[in-house]
Amino acid sequence: MEKIKIGWVGLGNMGIPMARNLINKGFPVCVYNRTKEKEKELLNLGASAADSLQQLSQISDIIITMVSDDAAVEEIYNSNTGLLTDPSANILMIDMSTVGVQTSKKLAMNCNNKSVHFLEAKVSGSVKPAEEGKLLIMAGGEIADYQKAQPVLETLGNPIFYLGDVGKASAAKLCINYFLALTLEGLAETVLFAQKLDINTKDMLKVINESGCASGITKIKAEPILKNDFAPAFALKHITKDLRLAQKEGLAFPLFPPLLASFQDASQTGYGEKDVMSIISFLDETVSDKRF
Repeated sequence: MEKIKIGWVGLGNMGIPMARNLINKGFPVCVYNRTKEKEKELLNLGASAADSLQQLSQISDIIITMVSDDAAVEEIYNSNTGLLTDPSANILMIDMSTVGVQTSKKLAMNCNNKSVHFLEAKVSGSVKPAEEGKLLIMAGGEIADYQKAQPVLETLGNPIFYLGDVGKASAAKLCINYFLALTLEGLAETVLFAQKLDINTKDMLKVINESGCASGITKIKAEPILKNDFAPAFALKHITKDLRLAQKEGLAFPLFPPLLASFQDASQTGYGEKDVMSIISFLDETVSDKRF
């Protein structure tokens, strides 16, 4: 049986290992990235490269886009040199970018107007689960499109949740990233509070991660905290962008305004390119001494 031909747009920290997994699974992968240097690793593994988005949309069965924000997605799909300029018949386009609910719905409408199938498939996780093919995936769209995409999605992640119409997966992604931001802010504040009370940081992290408060993310972030190493698995600027998207969707619970302010301030004062857990360094530098 002929393998599904995959087009891939967006080669960030997670995009490269995800595309690599597809290549290793035997899918023919053609990549397009404005920064051609980022294509080299995948080309060495057997991928091909498209000269343009239009070319990619004419030679692929499925195109996956995974870029930084709403503006980038709009340009990739809707510009006069974008994917929807002259796509092949029956192509399926899957957007894995974290964008607003209305952006996903607009993409679906624009695709439909061009007789293109569209699926949103949002991911939760960072570089390591991307490398291992263990990202959590939330999908929204027509069930037939979801079923067509399943062999591809199953290569990229597990578990996979089909949530219904387009927009539902984008909404769920904003919800889970709000919870992620709350958790990391809480973890950072707790560790800093413990330090002020002369509790050894390693001991406090052990207590947290053996308690009912433990979670996958508190365990993953313990080592970066202890090593003070915040190389970006998920850059702080991205969670800040996601919180702003959630605000546009009406998020207004009591904890939200100070949470958004915390991440926005950190992003604007040199922490944006560091890992999201670097919020602990920002708080230590700017807030801790004022609280004790």
